[in-house]
Amino acid sequence: MNAERSHGALRLPEGSWWDWEVMSWGGARFQLAADFDLTYHHGLELNFSTPLYVSCPSTFHDPVFRASTREESSSIARRLGEEPPVLVAFDADAGGREPLPCLIAAERLDIVHETVLRYWREDAAPDQRFASWVHPPTG
Repeated sequence: MNAERSHGALRLPEGSWWDWEVMSWGGARFQLAADFDLTYHHGLELNFSTPLYVSCPSTFHDPVFRASTREESSSIARRLGEEPPVLVAFDADAGGREPLPCLIAAERLDIVHETVLRYWREDAAPDQRFASWVHPPTG
């Protein structure tokens, strides 16, 4: 599933997406992972291609996705010189007293809904894949 020219509230696939973390951030990609518990696997990825602006903590809980406010959209457009193709806004529990407002602007957003294992196992199902840092044991 991909979202281009998206400025409304982001819609996620059905699931329990409580725990969130930045899984990777390198040059042309910013990637968030989510599930009810990130210890052994995650079931959702938000893959932002060509991130233009990112303001969110590295880990957070229970985000509420919403349309960006007029002020947020205007501020991002001023910073970038134009309106970004994708602007995702959400408020998240980052451990403070109140939810933290977060914004991510990018050229493109792809939403991937599949089980991604965070540890090695020989008997992984065909519909599961391993996180990039997981490798078979050596020796």
